[in-house]
Amino acid sequence: MYKTSIVLVLVAFLFAACQSSAPKKELLQFEPNWESLKEYQTPQWFADAKFGIFIHWGSYSVPAYKSEWYPRLMYQDSVLWHQTDPEKSRPGTNPVFTHHVNTYGHPSEFGYKDFIPLFKAENFDPLQWMELFKRAGARYVIPVAEHHDAFAMYNSKVTPWNSVNMGPKRDIIAELKSAAKEAGLHFGVSSHFAFNWDYFNKQERFDTWNPEYEELYGPKHEPYAPVSKEFIELWWQRTTDIIDNYQPEILWFDFYIDRPEFASYHPKLAAYYYNMGIASGQEVVLQNKNMNYESFPEGTNMLDIERGKLADIRKDVWQTDTSIGKNSWCYTGGWQSKTANSLIDDLADIVSKNGTMLLNIGPKADGTIPQDQVNVLTEIGDWLAVNGEAIYETYPWDKFGEGPTIVEKGHHSEGNNKGFTAEDVRFTAKENVLYAIVLDIPDDGKVVLKSLVNHKTINAKTIKSIKYLGESFTPEWHIDDKGLTIKTNGELLAKNALTIKISY
Repeated sequence: MYKTSIVLVLVAFLFAACQSSAPKKELLQFEPNWESLKEYQTPQWFADAKFGIFIHWGSYSVPAYKSEWYPRLMYQDSVLWHQTDPEKSRPGTNPVFTHHVNTYGHPSEFGYKDFIPLFKAENFDPLQWMELFKRAGARYVIPVAEHHDAFAMYNSKVTPWNSVNMGPKRDIIAELKSAAKEAGLHFGVSSHFAFNWDYFNKQERFDTWNPEYEELYGPKHEPYAPVSKEFIELWWQRTTDIIDNYQPEILWFDFYIDRPEFASYHPKLAAYYYNMGIASGQEVVLQNKNMNYESFPEGTNMLDIERGKLADIRKDVWQTDTSIGKNSWCYTGGWQSKTANSLIDDLADIVSKNGTMLLNIGPKADGTIPQDQVNVLTEIGDWLAVNGEAIYETYPWDKFGEGPTIVEKGHHSEGNNKGFTAEDVRFTAKENVLYAIVLDIPDDGKVVLKSLVNHKTINAKTIKSIKYLGESFTPEWHIDDKGLTIKTNGELLAKNALTIKISY
């Protein structure tokens, strides 16, 4: 009986050990249908990250004129094509075409292809870039893998027009991924290739007509004709080439894949990418703009809004992509940088609504990052070094904020927004902590939080402490029918947004 008990105990012990070492749940393999893909969940690491760096850098950085759309505009000598609607196109020349002819010659003689040998990236140092991004407080990095110009910034197995064969003769994406890993930053890539279908004006008077360059300029067709099955299959091959060979944690798509012609590929893309993440042991994020229609059902990927924000809290995590440059995504001689103060305010506004901010830089063609952009990034980093606990790993509070300034919502709406004031406050939260980020420095010696009038959870009885992040003094405070009033002690070290930490 004694020996039998020993055996039973040993069997039970071994069974328990086997159970504890077995995976608690089998990894879900996604199928290319929306029912299966609704099981996708945004990774917690991304929800916590809040701030990333976007990088627009390529052959279009060589002319450094107007914007990254130089390759398109240099061929528009007689008609200014609207981006997606041919009825909005209008006759007339444009300054990019005139500049190109005066500087390089007619596009029949010096075409976009001729900028590629001039794109040498001779001063490109990916480790130095990552040190700067980390100093800025970024948690993830997304370089453009291929823009509308179809020049691949990686060792493509699909097109010879890539950065290993031509230009820098380096695998830019591989080098950036390696440097990001060394810096402890999450790494993704963006694809803008879909619009290559309609990007270049292909006419006999330009080199875009030459079939020798079709893999760069795209196939000939009537402007805005339906995208061919052959081109969509090429897009698929290029996309899966990136996924298979670089295994990015984030895969970001520009507009045009929202066109109906791409619709059947959407669930196929999501399943392929998510299953790559499972196979490689990564929690991945697929981002898309959903500009023309709801091409990805809610919850099956992440919504990205270009140069715009949301007006209120969104249940699912979302992202704003914007640029330090007011007028361009790639470096140009006329680049105009936003202020760090305005971008910090935007970051607080976005995070308060369950969003993240992807902030773009534009390096020069040689691989150096202009000093004005470095200054903006380091100033943001200085603010996050003090106030980051109110940004990273936070979640939305009862309401996103308070104050008189109304935020425009939707794509390309940022230019309509006015600057924030000291009355504009954004809230973020952690367990038993409320952060109130005041978007300008008050000049009357106090902050009044109207949202805390008669609040059930945070009130005079439950508040344990109140402090200003980065300030050494303990402020005086009281609650009445006007709200929670917190004195600033007259002098503050803060130069940008001011953060109040309320523990309760």
